[in-house]
Amino acid sequence: MDRNQIIGFSLLAVLLITYIVYNNNAQQEYETQKRADSIAYARAHPKPLIDSAKVVSAQVADTVNDSLRKSLPPAYNGQAQTITLENNKLALQFSTKGAFPTRALIKGYKTYDQKPLYLFNGKENQLSLVLPVNNGSLATADLYFTPTLEETPNGGKAVSFTADLGNKEKVVITYSLLKDDYMMQCNIRTYGMPATNMTLNWETQTLHTERDITNERTNAQVYYRFVDGDKDYFTITEEDKEALEQKTQWVGVRMHFFNSTMIATNGFMNANISSTSKLDNSLVAKSRTIFTVEAKPGNEQNIDLSWYIGPNHYSTLKSYNKELEDMVPLGYGIMVFVKYINKWLIIPIFNVLSGFIGNYGVIIMLMTIIIRLILSFFTYKSYLSAAKMRVLKPEIDELRAKYTDDQQKFGMEQMKLFRSAGVNPLGGCLPTLFQLPILFAMYYFFPSSIELRQEKFLWADDLSTYDVIAWLPFEIPFYGAHVSLFTILMTASSLFLALYNRNMTAQDPNNPMLKYMPYVFPFLLIGVFNKMAAALTFYYFFSNMISIAQQFIIQKYIINEDKIHAQIQENKNKPATQSKWQQKLEEMQKSQMDRAKKMPKKK
Repeated sequence: MDRNQIIGFSLLAVLLITYIVYNNNAQQEYETQKRADSIAYARAHPKPLIDSAKVVSAQVADTVNDSLRKSLPPAYNGQAQTITLENNKLALQFSTKGAFPTRALIKGYKTYDQKPLYLFNGKENQLSLVLPVNNGSLATADLYFTPTLEETPNGGKAVSFTADLGNKEKVVITYSLLKDDYMMQCNIRTYGMPATNMTLNWETQTLHTERDITNERTNAQVYYRFVDGDKDYFTITEEDKEALEQKTQWVGVRMHFFNSTMIATNGFMNANISSTSKLDNSLVAKSRTIFTVEAKPGNEQNIDLSWYIGPNHYSTLKSYNKELEDMVPLGYGIMVFVKYINKWLIIPIFNVLSGFIGNYGVIIMLMTIIIRLILSFFTYKSYLSAAKMRVLKPEIDELRAKYTDDQQKFGMEQMKLFRSAGVNPLGGCLPTLFQLPILFAMYYFFPSSIELRQEKFLWADDLSTYDVIAWLPFEIPFYGAHVSLFTILMTASSLFLALYNRNMTAQDPNNPMLKYMPYVFPFLLIGVFNKMAAALTFYYFFSNMISIAQQFIIQKYIINEDKIHAQIQENKNKPATQSKWQQKLEEMQKSQMDRAKKMPKKK
């Protein structure tokens, strides 16, 4: 390897390692600061939060005994029943007590152990409106509703829940589903209950559906978007609170591959979010959001909501035109720019290939070939620069021997040689750096692609998570208790590629330690990639193999070093033209030499 290629490769390694470490640390610091800011704001702006369960208990259980209950309106009497509303995508189970969905089955998907996939299940999942009744508060979660199922004109289905509170006070909650849609429409209408503002309480507990619950919790996040278009998110930890004081369009609880998102047609005035991942191993995360909804003058109030319950599929989320697709992490932080590479290049190629190829392992291979062809210009330029440096190596060695005691003079003469020969000293480094964004784009794309979930290829039974060829009887720190063969193959191919490059490129004797960097790099990342999606490690392995084949073909059949040498000699006879960068560099070197000459010599 020549010096510039080693520097380029080392820069790539340092950038990747620094990014992974920085991303993890920055994310933790960011979320810690956000929680601290939220707590500080809450202390400075205290506001009472209504607990609907306690309100109902105080209003009903403490003031109404069993004998008196029978004389009350129907909303206070009844027996909880379950009603199912389903289409081709979802099967939702509702309770007539509270009129909210308690269970959500997402059709077409299975859990990792091949059981029906429920995003949530249990009465802890609620959607409850706090009602202004008799100068107090009453929650719809503890009212009994009368259900009515009906067909919609578009082939969908709907269910209306009606609660009669007497005195011309009534609540009607209607849910409707299109025939093929993950988006449920929800309309809450109240009669005879004037209000200034109304409080809507949404609680959800997401279930464990993937292989690794630790990884699921790492990917459990709350996303939100304000009406003005600004948006943000935070990762759910053991205790999180977030106060959204701006008008909010939607709040979504995102798991690794699925999400549940509440969207207000007219926006929420504000929202207070509390969440936790400190739960048993059947649950991933729990979230509670208290929305404030603006009320209109008069006795009748109307709240229109859309409720997405479904997969984190980029195209599906994008089709709703509400920027829900941002819940698919395609690049963020200092690497936010790579999401545009994923949106405009990687995803379109992936979608075209998956349209007529069913094997996702084959799709990954074809994607790799296509991407390498797109980058072949940069690859060729990198190898051509390496060949020029090999041709110039004898002359560089002569200069190094001539100016052994004067490195500044050696540097100037080396630049003159490069200029006269028409060689760019950064020719081997820059093409490598231009390929770096693709590497990072794939780092985000494969682990986030639900299309790869539970797709088998070779020995991997699920390309969306790590492959396992053996389980260890103990856990190795920073590695884990399993052995991923794709990760081992990726590491081995990286080492082979580094060795091949070393044999094919000139070495800089003044930097003997740099030649070991390409061998250290794969071992530094083996623990990180051992827990990554099999699709990602397979892509890196296959990409390495293509690089080896590409380099062999270019150097064996395309690049002719004799012709390069003849061209360099011809260039030396032509008038040299300096670029501005070369002129600046030479001026700096001359200035350094002049200062060195003026410095008094040590006796």
